[in-house]
Amino acid sequence: MAKQYEMFKVRVTDVEQATPLIKRFTLAREDGASLPAFSGGSHVIVQMQSACGSQFSNAYSLMSDPRDLSSYQIGVRLEEQSKGGSAFMHNHVQVGTELTISTPNNLFALDPTAGRHVLIAGGIGITPFLAQLHELEGSDTPYELHYAFRAPEHGAFQGDLESGPHAQSTRFYIDSLDRKLDLAGLCAGLADDAHLYVCGPKPLIDAVIATAAAAGIDASRVHWEQFAAAAPAAGAAFTVVLAKSGTELQVEEGMTILQAIEKSKAAKVECLCREGVCGTCETAILEGEAEHFDQYLSDEEKASQQTMMLCVSRARSARLVLDL
Repeated sequence: MAKQYEMFKVRVTDVEQATPLIKRFTLAREDGASLPAFSGGSHVIVQMQSACGSQFSNAYSLMSDPRDLSSYQIGVRLEEQSKGGSAFMHNHVQVGTELTISTPNNLFALDPTAGRHVLIAGGIGITPFLAQLHELEGSDTPYELHYAFRAPEHGAFQGDLESGPHAQSTRFYIDSLDRKLDLAGLCAGLADDAHLYVCGPKPLIDAVIATAAAAGIDASRVHWEQFAAAAPAAGAAFTVVLAKSGTELQVEEGMTILQAIEKSKAAKVECLCREGVCGTCETAILEGEAEHFDQYLSDEEKASQQTMMLCVSRARSARLVLDL
C-alpha cells in the first residue's frame, strides 16, 4: 500500500548558482558516511522548516553520479508561484544548513529492454538525465539527449554537458535563438525498440506524448516525469466518506481530498511530497471511481481503481468511500 521512506539528516556542503533561476545544492552526511545507493532517475523528498515553523516538502531529482555516494546533488528552480519550498531553498538554504531528506525512490528509470534511449529535457527537467548519463557511460545501448531551454542564460549545466563525455550525443535547442526541437521529425525516425524519456514543463511532456502517439509509438515506450503538483481539477464538488469513522466530507472545486481531510481534522494522513510522486498518501478505494493525477501509480494500477493518491487525485464519481 502506502510507500514507506526512511528519513535522515544531511548537511549542505556547496551551493552553486547555475542560472538566474536554478541553484545546485550538494548534500552529505555530517559524519562523512556513504549515502544510500540510487539509480539514475531517482528522486528524494526534501523536508524544510522555516524559522517561523512553516514546513515544506518537495521532491527533487538526484543529478549526481550514482557511483559516488559521498554526496548527493539536486537542482532547484525558483518557481514564480512557489508555495514555499523552492523559495525557501533559494532564499534560506546555504552551506552548513541542515536538511531532512528521504531515501531515494525511482519512478523514472531507464528501461533495460530499450535498444536506444532518447532523452528529452526542458529547463530544470535536465536533472534526472544528468544522473542517467553517468549510467550510460560505457553502455552498449546507444543514446541521445535533446535539451531545450528558453535562452542561453537558462541552459542549466550546459557547460558540464559540452565539456563532458556526452557532448557528441547531446543537442541543444534555444528558443530565443530560434533553435526549435522538431518532435515530429525526431519521433518519425525512431526504430521500433527505441524508448523516449521526457522531463520538463507540462506543455513539453504533453507534446512528446501526443507526437509519439501520432507517430505510432506505443505508450509503453514513452516515459515521463514532472515534479509539480497537478492543479486541482476544475470539476464539480464531490463527497468523500471515511469508512472507519463514517465521516462525510465535501471536497469543493479546486480542493484536494487531502486538504479537505486536514481542514476537517477527520483523520491523519501522512504525505511527504504533496505532488503525487512519493506514494505515502496512497489510500484504498472502497466505493466510487477516482480521477488520477499522480505519477506514482502505473497506468494499470490507475485503471484498476483500487487505490489513489489523496494529495492530487479527485473523484470521477459523485461519491468516494475511502479506507480511512
